[in-house]
Amino acid sequence: MKLQRARSFRHGRIEIIPMIDVMFFLLVTFMLASLSMQSLNSIAVNLPKGEAESLQHREPITLTVTRDSHIFIDKTPATLEQIAFVLKPLLKTNDMAVVVNADSDAPEGTVVQAMIQARRAGVEKFLIAVKH
Repeated sequence: MKLQRARSFRHGRIEIIPMIDVMFFLLVTFMLASLSMQSLNSIAVNLPKGEAESLQHREPITLTVTRDSHIFIDKTPATLEQIAFVLKPLLKTNDMAVVVNADSDAPEGTVVQAMIQARRAGVEKFLIAVKH
């Protein structure tokens, strides 16, 4: 004779929906943290639109020209005459590239003159910053 139990035995279940919520929360947290760690030593300007590949340098030197023709090298103010003297110590022998971060309303003549002065300091490549 078989005795029946008062309660039936239930198998445990693993609920996956809370785990998915936690994984999405962690994904968003890590994405925001990695975006906040990105640093570009430049002044905020209104960049022109364009298509370009992402920059793969460690810490690039930035040459910023604002809409009112102010020039900055890594957030340090400079004049056209000072660009070559300020850039020379910053350039390394293996990385002779400078990111040109010019406002879309900046005078083209000022941007070109700043690039010419940077070329005198030994800059071999110019990378133009654009916004997607």
